[in-house]
Amino acid sequence: MGFPKISFRICETRHCPLYRYGDIFTVSGIAIDMESDGEHSFINTTVVHSPPGREHCKIFCGDLTKIIIEYERADQIPDCMISCSGCTGSIRLEHSQGFQADPNDPTDENNELSSIVHMLSSFSFFRNIDQNNLSSVIKFFKLKKFKKDDIIIRKGDPGGNFYVVVSGQVEVLNDAGISITTLNKGEVFGEMSLICDENVGATVQAGEECEALYIDHKRFKNILRKYPSLQLYFTRLLAKRLSDSNKVRSDDYASGMIGKLEEIPPEALFQTLNMNSKTGILTITQLPQGTARFSLRQGALIKATYAGVKGEEAFYEVLREKNGRFKFTPGLPPEDFDVPEIGYFMKLLMEGMQRVDEYHANN
Repeated sequence: MGFPKISFRICETRHCPLYRYGDIFTVSGIAIDMESDGEHSFINTTVVHSPPGREHCKIFCGDLTKIIIEYERADQIPDCMISCSGCTGSIRLEHSQGFQADPNDPTDENNELSSIVHMLSSFSFFRNIDQNNLSSVIKFFKLKKFKKDDIIIRKGDPGGNFYVVVSGQVEVLNDAGISITTLNKGEVFGEMSLICDENVGATVQAGEECEALYIDHKRFKNILRKYPSLQLYFTRLLAKRLSDSNKVRSDDYASGMIGKLEEIPPEALFQTLNMNSKTGILTITQLPQGTARFSLRQGALIKATYAGVKGEEAFYEVLREKNGRFKFTPGLPPEDFDVPEIGYFMKLLMEGMQRVDEYHANN
């Protein structure tokens, strides 16, 4: 074929399940010895090498090979968009002979940002910036990669950067470390601590390998002042997030799914589960004497363990606690369907509350 070793870098992906922005494919030409009747002949062919650590997609590599063999010289191959014939994904590739990305080279980062300007223009945040000025605004951002489970910002820390998700997804966590919201490509986070000059309000963690653009506090404020349309964008975003947050909180408390005993005491929590005839397992953690577990069937208490005791005594013990985190998981294992009730719920609750009053009176 006559090609030297060449490389292709992904500069844009859409719904590809295997590859990410910045992944590099290398293509090399090899000669295959074909022997027939003692005669040797050589056929030039190509081999596509997938990025390190990624799966090899035969269909995509075949599509790339078809493009390569159309050209006689490497410098004739254009940057191209490949719509994979194996799925709904598509990938835009740029190429260069002997291309090697240096992760410490600042010019390479600038090239990465330049190569995704077209993609960023479709993000709701950047749509509020005049397209003639988009490139000049993007140059103030930096691109950073995160591994799965990396903490990007942590609740309580001083506000530092504003982020835009470029690929992958991130999870917004509640105080119990449970994901309450997933942010995908084009969505933003970290803005409220910068706008309100407050500490970060929620922890954000990489839900998978992802990339995000970020910009510091000072430059973020400068962009807000220069583009008033962004202020309306953030006002609407805040209103939507408050609405979503209130709905989640309402649904959580109605079902007793997650929360803190500081916000809903044990007696109220058990009453809520009983009145709503909930079936499942209630786990309460971060208690002074360890973890408590309770199984309920149609609101009735059928199993209880806490502080080394079981049954009604465990129930009475946990009613004294004022601090801890709880999670209710719907559903029971089949063997618990016929387990008898520990006792009539309201009678247990009244006895328990009486014991709590006596305990506080004597301590």
